[in-house]
Amino acid sequence: MATLATGPTAASVAPSTEPWLVAIDMQVIFGEPSSQWFTPEYERAAAGISRLRPAFDDRQIFTRFVAPSEPVGAWVPYYELWPFALVPESDRLYELTSGFGDAPHIETRATFGKWDARFAAAMGGSTEMVITGVSTDCCVISTALAAADAGVHVRVAADACAGLSPADHQRALDAMALYAPLIEITTVDAVLASL
Repeated sequence: MATLATGPTAASVAPSTEPWLVAIDMQVIFGEPSSQWFTPEYERAAAGISRLRPAFDDRQIFTRFVAPSEPVGAWVPYYELWPFALVPESDRLYELTSGFGDAPHIETRATFGKWDARFAAAMGGSTEMVITGVSTDCCVISTALAAADAGVHVRVAADACAGLSPADHQRALDAMALYAPLIEITTVDAVLASL
């Protein structure tokens, strides 16, 4: 006679498919026109993120890029080019911009790509991400590729992202589209319609 298993079933330990909204680096350093790292169309990206937020409840992670306290390796010449950014992570430049300070989850990294084991844990093991933010051609693509490589289905809400230029934004979207079906390029309206 067969016995029934009493431990966790495959269904109870399977990764969640509840999507998370990930907003990359919506910070003063990228959103303020006087900053050397100002991202044109930042406000357009911010508006798209604001439209998406209510649909995700507390399943929202906002990231912050910060300078390391002591750059090493290739980061040394990088910060020689951008010494203005070599300030403590508590500096106003690295704050989230107005309207995003109430994010339920904030992940801070001194790297372009934000995806790592800690980030995966913050998403509760979900395998569904809607990624937004700045800049499309740097921190967004770096995070999206690493998450996809880890088995996360990444939807890039293109109109809730902004690049250093329209051409750079489009080139990054085109590069990420090559990773289909792991990465899907979509829009804010399409994401909202799917939820």
